[in-house]
Amino acid sequence: MKRPWWLLAAALPLSLLIPFVIGGWDGLAELRKIPLSIVAAGVAMVSLGWVAQALKLKLIMRGVGESIAPGKALATVLASEFASSATPAGTGAAITETYLLHRHGLSSAKAASVFALEQILDLFFFVTALMVLALVLLTGPEDFHLGFQIATMAMLLVGGFAGLWFFARHYRPVLLWSGKLLARFKVSAWRRKNIARWVIRFRHGLGLILGFSRWRLSSIYVLAAGHWMLRYSALYLIIEALGFHVPWSYLFFIQMFSLGIGQMTLLPGGSGSVEISFTILLAPWLGASSIAATLLAWRFVTYYWYFIIGGPVFLAFAGRALWRRINAPAH
Repeated sequence: MKRPWWLLAAALPLSLLIPFVIGGWDGLAELRKIPLSIVAAGVAMVSLGWVAQALKLKLIMRGVGESIAPGKALATVLASEFASSATPAGTGAAITETYLLHRHGLSSAKAASVFALEQILDLFFFVTALMVLALVLLTGPEDFHLGFQIATMAMLLVGGFAGLWFFARHYRPVLLWSGKLLARFKVSAWRRKNIARWVIRFRHGLGLILGFSRWRLSSIYVLAAGHWMLRYSALYLIIEALGFHVPWSYLFFIQMFSLGIGQMTLLPGGSGSVEISFTILLAPWLGASSIAATLLAWRFVTYYWYFIIGGPVFLAFAGRALWRRINAPAH
């Protein structure tokens, strides 16, 4: 039972220590250049993203014939965000959301399917984002003006939804191809079992998608994309406040990559690996002290804020019993 607390106790100081090692006292001096209004704007963007998630969850619940009060939907989102930030690779999010949705009246299987559907939406958004951003960064103009960035956002929305709708209709060949690919790369039996379990939930999620109208599915997808773009745009504001101009598209890519690497590490929130990969990718644009200041402000908005707001909500709605279940050793 003590191990998760030790991991969390190590993760939080480490995410603060690395920026200090990078920028030293100059990093703290640089941090003071970021107006509190910019930090407040970043916090507001992340919080508005949570509202979008809650609306998305409410639409999904209605689509499967259930209902959830707006307050309970938001509490479910906040508790799940805390569990994701407080556990290695975000493993606590699935257990927390499934548990709370079950308490709100869904069967365990349907609750797991709802969570899988949300993962599918996020997956398609990020796959589309990666393809579009790669195209933009390789062939786009050097001056990424605002109009070009807005066009990029529109491509993410339209392209991701089109891909999602197509895959929902033709998912069987893709899943069969994925299974053959795993076998060719000799993936271990244990990992194949976990992947198979995820694929089952994935298929259930696709089953939900096929039952939604285009209006409902497009609304859900727009809310999902809006949530991520709000969260990932906070970094752009922070860097602009320091007087630097880094393309929004590149900053979006940095966060995708850094947080993706963080999901593969042992410590909650990817502490350590997120900061190091972030620093490497931002080094061509910013000096050491500016990177340190940016890291501290960005991690407050997109990591520590989850503990400040989500922690009390998790304790109130889920409690210590679920925390012990999330961190129980596997048998």
